[in-house]
Amino acid sequence: MNAMVLEHQGQALQHRQLPVPEISQPDQVLLRVEACGVCRTDLHILDGELTEPSLPLIPGHQIVGKVVAAGNDVTDLQVGDRVGVPWLGHTDGTCRYCCRGQENLCEQARFTGYTLDGGYAEYALAYAPYCYPLPPEAEALDIAPLLCAGLIGFRTWRLAGGESIQRLGIYGFGAAAHILCQIACWYGQSVYAFTRPGDEQAQKLARDLGAVWAGSSTEDPPDVLDAALVFAPVGELMVSALKHVDRGASVVSGGIHMSDIPSFPYGLLWEERSLKSTANLTREDGRAFLEVAPRVPVRTEVHAYPLGEANQALEDLREGRFAGAAVLTP
Repeated sequence: MNAMVLEHQGQALQHRQLPVPEISQPDQVLLRVEACGVCRTDLHILDGELTEPSLPLIPGHQIVGKVVAAGNDVTDLQVGDRVGVPWLGHTDGTCRYCCRGQENLCEQARFTGYTLDGGYAEYALAYAPYCYPLPPEAEALDIAPLLCAGLIGFRTWRLAGGESIQRLGIYGFGAAAHILCQIACWYGQSVYAFTRPGDEQAQKLARDLGAVWAGSSTEDPPDVLDAALVFAPVGELMVSALKHVDRGASVVSGGIHMSDIPSFPYGLLWEERSLKSTANLTREDGRAFLEVAPRVPVRTEVHAYPLGEANQALEDLREGRFAGAAVLTP
């Protein structure tokens, strides 16, 4: 099979011809990959900012695929079913985190495209209990960004207050933000979008998706915010967001990696404001999000690349050359 492989961090992915993987665990399924989203987390892995990948590695953790084989213990999926595979690929199910509903914090968790091979390939293995059934009629390109950008964005939003928010600030208007903006607007919330200075393309997309205001991250919004979500990996934005949120509000980072947060006066945090982080996701997050998304309905702004152009897709993401999400097609 064709695959794009990370052999050494700090280097480009390599195109390789590999054997189709074989099922080795009774709860695994083998998927023929239809599409795989490109995520900023993939850049953090390539650049060495996430330091413990299983090398050599096939990246990619927003996989849409069809089941072509299943292990002996798989009863809920059949050959021909379409499924989605997210970042959370496996947990031990027995630790104190798993037992109290925090499987996203499991110390033995394994992650798709990081410690498990992912979807930058024609075929991929996944653990059936961590796959999400997907409608067969939907476009694979449109679904793929929902499986990380959508899921992480949704969890970040819920940690910030979810449906109770009235005025929501979103810093970094990329894949996660453009999905979450639609959900927040569907709930009747006012969205304020903050982008890189001069990124008029992203600001226009935000307004087209329902944001009441869109501007540079260096600007002040016209209203005080009830919550703020930070998807750009820039620690300074956490402080900027604190300056614009109301008493009792939360500023939540949706990224797995971020530059250092600079020091700031205690007065910005006082009055029960809080800084939080989002770590991974749970299967319950996925089920809740995938129930809401078609009701909105969420539409994704997708930029498709052939599998062999994965390095170009990653570089375009790094340089902010598109608004929305990039997706690879084998």
